[in-house]
Amino acid sequence: MIPITLLVTTRNEAANIERCLRSAHLFVDQIFVIDSESEDETVSIASKYAEVVNLPYDHSKIIPWIYQWGLNNLPIRNDWVMILEADQTLTPELKTELEQIFARASIQEDGFYVRRQQVFRGKALRFGGYGSKYMLKLFRRGTGELDPEETDTRVYVQGVVGRLRFPIIEENRKEDEILFYLQKHLRYADVFAREELQRRQQGFKWKQQPRLFGTPDQRVLWLKQLFFGLPLYIRPFIYFFYRYVILLGFLDGKQGAIFHFMQAFWFRLVWDIRLEELKGKGDQESDKLQFVGAYREDQQRKTTN
Repeated sequence: MIPITLLVTTRNEAANIERCLRSAHLFVDQIFVIDSESEDETVSIASKYAEVVNLPYDHSKIIPWIYQWGLNNLPIRNDWVMILEADQTLTPELKTELEQIFARASIQEDGFYVRRQQVFRGKALRFGGYGSKYMLKLFRRGTGELDPEETDTRVYVQGVVGRLRFPIIEENRKEDEILFYLQKHLRYADVFAREELQRRQQGFKWKQQPRLFGTPDQRVLWLKQLFFGLPLYIRPFIYFFYRYVILLGFLDGKQGAIFHFMQAFWFRLVWDIRLEELKGKGDQESDKLQFVGAYREDQQRKTTN
């Protein structure tokens, strides 16, 4: 087994978790599953392959804060940490590549980007930006951290970062049912809208400097910041056109069309609607505070006079 501690987050992942853990079982040295109050068979399945730790669920957030909690609190015994979600699996080719890296006399890198191969309803997506999306999944424990306030799971590494050639597979079989997909992304739209509103108010603070020609994460942050600057209700159309036409998403066939439309257009349209609602509530609250403040000042002047 190679000296990696694997962290996996779960909440009602009985449909996915066994494939994930089986791909890493007896390959990495240590596996922790951080479960957030699952109500299905997730814990009993995960217990066959990993040490399961329970962490109360926070409905106002998604995943990154859980990984950071794990890094801060779990008895991790290896210098190298890998993070996976319950619907992600290691491919045999990637495992061979990792064995070769850890067979070196020394590893110069402090982290590695891994390509994610997205599978949706049984279809491997190759286009629309989802055939070559790189995510930093493996890093030295002392050099990597997540942003607990960010909705995307993104590891920021201080040091030299490399790329692995072979991918992980991401296939959420629960999303084969469209009602699950809709309910999940309705919640995500609320969380993403809240994050955007907070970053607008704070001046778009990120863990790294957004750059078009930087690392894969810096490029994503640059594109996200560009997206934030576009007009509400117009940007879902622009983003869908970019994904489906410019990045050739239409070549992914029927399932690809469903995925790109739902993920690139519908989800972001709901996000915009929710963001406008939150901004409206904030403006109303601000008006109330201003009114109360003005009323108190007026009452103080009357009392003084």
